[in-house]
Amino acid sequence: MKTHSETDSKSDGIRPLISLRYTTTSDYDENLTTLLSLIDDTPSNALVVAPEVCLTNFDYEHFDEAADFTPIALKSLLGHTDERIIVLTMIERRSDGIYNVAKVLFQGRVVHEQAKARLFRFGGEHGHFKEGSDDEIVLFEVDGIRMGLLICFELRFKSLWQRLEGADIIVMPAQWGVLRKENLIVLTEALAVINQCYVVVSDTSNEEMTGESGIITPFGVALRNGNEKSLEVKYNKNEVRKMRRYLDVGIDA
Repeated sequence: MKTHSETDSKSDGIRPLISLRYTTTSDYDENLTTLLSLIDDTPSNALVVAPEVCLTNFDYEHFDEAADFTPIALKSLLGHTDERIIVLTMIERRSDGIYNVAKVLFQGRVVHEQAKARLFRFGGEHGHFKEGSDDEIVLFEVDGIRMGLLICFELRFKSLWQRLEGADIIVMPAQWGVLRKENLIVLTEALAVINQCYVVVSDTSNEEMTGESGIITPFGVALRNGNEKSLEVKYNKNEVRKMRRYLDVGIDA
């Protein structure tokens, strides 16, 4: 399912949500070119979610080079925001080590960022990345939308779901192993239902990953990318309000 509206729907409170699904390579520049092309093909006010570390992958053999590429890529991405909200994670060097950092870009600025707090130890992430803090996993607002963000493995922790209660949209960049495909499907749909919000997940179609990108509505209706690189679903705040009033479980509408 792939649609791209040519009209700017910001005025009526509706914003296109875009989940991306594509294969990334060992060539950082090629990955950036692919991402920018996909972004440019979306409506100018879209919310676009890209897969986890989509520019470099988990390139542990060239970790310093991956970190060096982040400021270069970030500059290019900021130039393509327009009224778009762009979400992705990047390998970032900080004074005390290297982190997997989610960044939310809007109107040429980084408006929110958080380091991955729950590293996937089974995959060895803790041997390369410094761990962020759960305290960074908070609600934040972009252009009037209350948002929350989880990075891949963080989806498995129910305590983190509670930290995002009240979000209109929860976004999740991921690289999720294909052997646990059904876990990703069930958990993302449950997250939308229990928090009565939209969930936008973006996973790569790389080998051994699920490619189960998609968008789930507050009513729990799941639309998945399938083989399409880009899926668009309209965000409507009224759908969030409707669900929370219809089944009142104590979440502010």
